[in-house]
Amino acid sequence: MDLFSSLTPRPLADRIRPRSLAEYVGQLQVVGEGQFLRTIIENGTPTSLILWGPPGTGKTTLARIIAGASGAAFEEISAVTSGLADVKKVIERAAERKRLGQATLLFVDEIHRFNKAQQDAFLPHVESGTIVLIGATTENPSFEVIGPLLSRSRVVVLESLSPDQLEAIIRRGADELSVEVAPPAVTLLSELAAGDARVALNGLEAAAGIAQGAIQPEHIKQALQKTSLKYDKGGEYHYNLISAFIKSLRGSAVDAALFYLARMLEGGEDPKFIARRLLIFASEDIGVADNSMLPSHRSPSPGPQEPRRL
Repeated sequence: MDLFSSLTPRPLADRIRPRSLAEYVGQLQVVGEGQFLRTIIENGTPTSLILWGPPGTGKTTLARIIAGASGAAFEEISAVTSGLADVKKVIERAAERKRLGQATLLFVDEIHRFNKAQQDAFLPHVESGTIVLIGATTENPSFEVIGPLLSRSRVVVLESLSPDQLEAIIRRGADELSVEVAPPAVTLLSELAAGDARVALNGLEAAAGIAQGAIQPEHIKQALQKTSLKYDKGGEYHYNLISAFIKSLRGSAVDAALFYLARMLEGGEDPKFIARRLLIFASEDIGVADNSMLPSHRSPSPGPQEPRRL
């Protein structure tokens, strides 16, 4: 360890990362009693997985817990910074371990960032058992992960953490930092983190550096400054939010429609896209009752003797 790394503490989120299911918070739909992931962890029988969920929901932690429970060697790469050469080196080490009787669990973060050829490179080694592959993605695997790899893996969907679950994580972080956090500050931070444990812990760590005594709500506001809304221009959030917006309009749910509209605009959505969807909505839901609601403005209205054109 060099001098710089010894003087730079690990981020709080990494320092308190759970090492077993007993410490893990949330995702009971997959790690609760009798659920799939709990079973393979308790039995020590890892299998290839694609963990799909929002940031800060425990994908990396789950991969490490699975590896630890099985006794497999744990290798981790990120598709953001790694290439095919890095994958080949991992495979070579895994092949040597297999020869000596030890399994290798390869965790690939942001696996959707690998192109088709790079993803293809995993196939023969997953098939032969040289590696157990666990990929993590925030994007829909059906769109971003090649079919042959999906057929050799099981997709596990993780959900955003609830405020109550985030509060438990925040209190654990406060114990690690040996700081006091006022209950209103815990509540505020759990809400502003929007289901992301990493955001919550980073905010707590920043607030601890600001506060002179107990952390108060104003310290949380200073630390976070502005909540970063999760959004994308062509992925799950893009389509899910516009769908929720249109459904709210159809149901005459004014507050919900305004919320989703504000959420899209705040996330950086193109107003023209929203306007086009509103025109489609007006045509489909209003035009059926009154087909004169959306007349064309690109051509003059037909004269009194001219038949109306469709």
